[in-house]
Amino acid sequence: MTRFRDTIAPVRGRALLLLLAIAASTALAREAAPAPPGPLRETIARIRDHYVDPERIDPRAMLSAALDEIQRSVAEVMVRASEGGGDVTVQVSDHSRAFRVSDVTTLDALGARTGEIVDFVRASARPGTDGARIEYAAINGMLSTLDPHSTLLDPEDSKEMGVNLSGKFGGLGIVIRMRKDPATGEMGVAVVGPVPRGLPTRRQRSRPGQGVPLTRRTRRLPKILNPGEVDALTAALRTHRDRAMVAAMVLGGLRRCEVLGLRMEDLRVGERRVFIAEGKGGHQRLVPVSARFFVAVQAYLQAERPPGLGTDSVSVVLKGPRRGQPLAVRGLDEILSGARRRAGLDHATCHELRHTCLTRLREAGMALEAVQAQAGHASIEPTWIYLHLADDWLASQYRKAAEVIDA
Repeated sequence: MTRFRDTIAPVRGRALLLLLAIAASTALAREAAPAPPGPLRETIARIRDHYVDPERIDPRAMLSAALDEIQRSVAEVMVRASEGGGDVTVQVSDHSRAFRVSDVTTLDALGARTGEIVDFVRASARPGTDGARIEYAAINGMLSTLDPHSTLLDPEDSKEMGVNLSGKFGGLGIVIRMRKDPATGEMGVAVVGPVPRGLPTRRQRSRPGQGVPLTRRTRRLPKILNPGEVDALTAALRTHRDRAMVAAMVLGGLRRCEVLGLRMEDLRVGERRVFIAEGKGGHQRLVPVSARFFVAVQAYLQAERPPGLGTDSVSVVLKGPRRGQPLAVRGLDEILSGARRRAGLDHATCHELRHTCLTRLREAGMALEAVQAQAGHASIEPTWIYLHLADDWLASQYRKAAEVIDA
């Protein structure tokens, strides 16, 4: 399996240290659109003016990496490259737009095109999506092509890190942070200096005189539902269709877009599996799902789904003027929101249902590689999070090991 960036341009493999730490104000994070110039354009300007090795700057590779990171960070985003690789189509829920990438050959063009894509994703994402984090994801993706250890710190992460910028500086790279101009009160990006020597570092045996910063973006663990909350949510659903969709996520680990994209021919009832024809990143997979999902689907098909429809989508609208048409993202979100309210739950998003499934599978002893295949992750790295989510499993493993040590 390949990442999206592999379809556009190769990323150079040599590592060069660049630490970018941008701390934006909390108010900026709440804005639906950044006030010009914004972190994205400011960061690109500082890279152009201060990066120590301009030959390593590859705007097209940086754009494709930015798209990769946005796609990973926002569950409803999917990016597809055209056959020749000159254009990409960005899909956000029910909205899609084509963008040209073949003409991104300069940092200015990179900033303009990335800004257009970020604005489109912001405008098309579901209400409540943090627009600033979409921009942060794009910047972090671009930085990853310069150095695997480079990162952007959002306001909360920067505060937690507490980097002391008044100490001694040395080494390669630059430090950039967002700060307020005391004269105008406006936010701007300023180059502070080289990477501080005081940052935690790991010295390589082959290069004892150099250190590699261990600064990383804070990765927050997603919430999951306990069995009682899953039962309460399921009981609050009003139709077999809704119970089937929730079961696909909480028992099969399907993404919201994958649930809504299921076609009748994708249901392998005899095998108790479903075929995901168009997963995130365009990847296909065949995954097992609990019999409870197929029982709910059968009840829905027999009692609720209108006959003689012109669509082969499994989930369709059951009432109103759009009756019989494929269910949209907004419709599924409204169904889940109503069920949460009736069940008295303050959380239970589609993404959390998926995480709940994958966490329980890991707790039950499923190999991490199998969890990766079930989840449809292109690499094993995103699946590692379930080692941290499965607290009960980790505790039981620790107790077993401790008993051996104490014996």
